[in-house]
Amino acid sequence: MNNPAESSFKIIAGMVLLGLAGAGLWWFLDNAGATPTPVAESTIPVVVKRAEVRDVPEFALGIGAVQSLHSVVIRAQVDGILNEVLFEEGQEVREGQLLARIDDRAIVAALEQTRAARNRNQVQLETAQSDLDRYQSLVRNRTIPQQTVDQQAALVAQLKAALAADDAAVAAAEVQLSFTRITSPVNGRTGLRRVDPGNLVRAADSGGIVSVTQIDPIAVVFSLPQDLLPRVQKLQAAGEDPAVNVYDRAGGTLLGKGRLLLIDNQIDATTGTMRLKAAFDNTGGALWPGQFVTAELSVGVHRQALVVNVAAVQRGLDQPYVYRVKGDTVEHVPIALGYEDEQVAVVTAGLVAGDLVVIDGQSRLKPGSRVSVNAPAR
Repeated sequence: MNNPAESSFKIIAGMVLLGLAGAGLWWFLDNAGATPTPVAESTIPVVVKRAEVRDVPEFALGIGAVQSLHSVVIRAQVDGILNEVLFEEGQEVREGQLLARIDDRAIVAALEQTRAARNRNQVQLETAQSDLDRYQSLVRNRTIPQQTVDQQAALVAQLKAALAADDAAVAAAEVQLSFTRITSPVNGRTGLRRVDPGNLVRAADSGGIVSVTQIDPIAVVFSLPQDLLPRVQKLQAAGEDPAVNVYDRAGGTLLGKGRLLLIDNQIDATTGTMRLKAAFDNTGGALWPGQFVTAELSVGVHRQALVVNVAAVQRGLDQPYVYRVKGDTVEHVPIALGYEDEQVAVVTAGLVAGDLVVIDGQSRLKPGSRVSVNAPAR
């Protein structure tokens, strides 16, 4: 037997479904002939810059260290008490400038003794020579035998040899005396003093008294890949001294401009690199021995090269590419690169002078994207 409540519920539900179906049919028939409103495609803002033709210098970067062209450790060459130190730590000194004195009394006494021995032998030689001259006159008159003359001649020769030895001994003593006055062999800056006055210094001491390091001019030794060797050799063979700039270790602050001096005489087989040495004027002292720097060597110039901002270059799986603006859209353009640095890239194929390439905003682009060009970067 049917429940009256259940039957009523089914009738009401059927009427609701019938009404919804009718409303849907009416909406469909009412909009069937309407044209859909198109959705406008959004534009992507980008920054662009034109490809241009100009000369581009090419540089090779390498890590290096500053070295002094002349650095010496001042050591005592004779033993004695260090009487005086005549320099200040960190002082600029000139070649030949007196830096220290060692007690010279014992050496002066030895020199005077040697000179006295020489004078004695000089007098003996003069006397012997006079006797020899007289004996030679007497032997001609057969007053004395020839043997006496020969013996006197031998004595003269012996005294001449002794006098020559005395001269050498005097010269050696004078050299020893000169070692008590310690002078700088180079122009440069003194370091920390290692011995104070009053101490006994010896020629065998390895530490020395002080070091003197030439600061201006100064050198930088740096490494580059061996593949650049032929190009650098070609520049040197042409009589050019390639320019070298050095920057701080981060590569941002220019510390000096100089010229390449030489290439080391062998390649490092472990790293496949060559060592080069450049010289720099260092009046301001921006370069300091032992300092690590970034060296930038000029290895040539790309004449009348097609250049784009390096920010325009994107890296694909097969080759680099750029987005070139064409009308209000962009296109994907594969390119070939001849050289690039932190600022520009030399394009050897794919673009022509005057092409507008995107340098900012590429992350949202794809071929055919509509773009709005902001003020071109200068």
